[in-house]
Amino acid sequence: MAGTLRNVVVVGGSYVGVPRFAISSGHEHKAFIPLSSVFAGTPEPARHQVARARAVALQPHSLTLDREWQGSKTIPFDYLVVATGTRLAAPGTMPDDDKPPSVRYLQAYQTGIRNAQSILVIGGGAVGVQMACDLKELYPTKSITLVHSRDQLMPAYHPALSNLIKSRFAELGINLVTGSRVVLPPGGFPNTASAAGPVTVNLTSGRALTADFVITATGQTPNTQFLATLPASSQDSLINPANGFIRVQPTLQFADPRYPHLFAVGDIADSGAHKAARPGMVQAAVAARNIAALVGGKEGEGGERLVVQPAGIHLTLGLTRNVIFRNPNTAEGDTEPTIKLKDE
Repeated sequence: MAGTLRNVVVVGGSYVGVPRFAISSGHEHKAFIPLSSVFAGTPEPARHQVARARAVALQPHSLTLDREWQGSKTIPFDYLVVATGTRLAAPGTMPDDDKPPSVRYLQAYQTGIRNAQSILVIGGGAVGVQMACDLKELYPTKSITLVHSRDQLMPAYHPALSNLIKSRFAELGINLVTGSRVVLPPGGFPNTASAAGPVTVNLTSGRALTADFVITATGQTPNTQFLATLPASSQDSLINPANGFIRVQPTLQFADPRYPHLFAVGDIADSGAHKAARPGMVQAAVAARNIAALVGGKEGEGGERLVVQPAGIHLTLGLTRNVIFRNPNTAEGDTEPTIKLKDE
């Protein structure tokens, strides 16, 4: 019946912005925001609950947790939304689930940066670019180097953004090495400035660089591990093997026809949208309206479809300099990107 309450589970409650806390000291305690009052302003808040746990296994109508919640490790559901996003290399993702050790981790990371005279950032995406600019503004006497495997920085965007970033690097005095990939050691690089001296960073070109401290900002790893228990209609019907993200229809329902009641939104969804907060919010609203329609018995109407907009970003280029950048909307005849430089 349309009036019957349905159980909807959303897996994931994270957001962006952690890397800056690893550089600028005195603010790290602000990085961890409890979700305890997230439903306080909603009608009948008692109907909404937050389960603090990790999802370890998904079945068609139940989710298994790594710890008990309300007396059970299993949550049944009628509809489920996967919003688990991705893992970043440290310090983009914390190694611990709790606030006190995470605050201590960020403080130790800050100490490692302060003790280093030379810092090398691996990766020319948004995280690497923003960290390099912050570092050089906060520590202008330190040598800051960014290494990127391609010639164009942030290649998901129009080349004008890369050119703008390179100009900003030159202005700040950030060293840039492009066109060669770093050979990552099996255990990664230490998060401290070693008393034994600089770390050697080998490139696939054969070149070797040295730095007192190395920051790895090499991109995203999708959080899909708990989907391994979900039966698939066919090979690759759940996960796109090319990128590891969940295949979705334009309605943000799983592409696998067996699961019209499962949705994916944000960075984890292979929706065609770029990975950022604004398109994630748009996707959340589309999924919510489609679930409401299904609950109301409107299964046969096809559902609202996501309209993918050109990739855009609000990118910091230091503590005050920033840019709002949007790729050309070629569907509307645009040939040039939108660029709004700001200093605030």
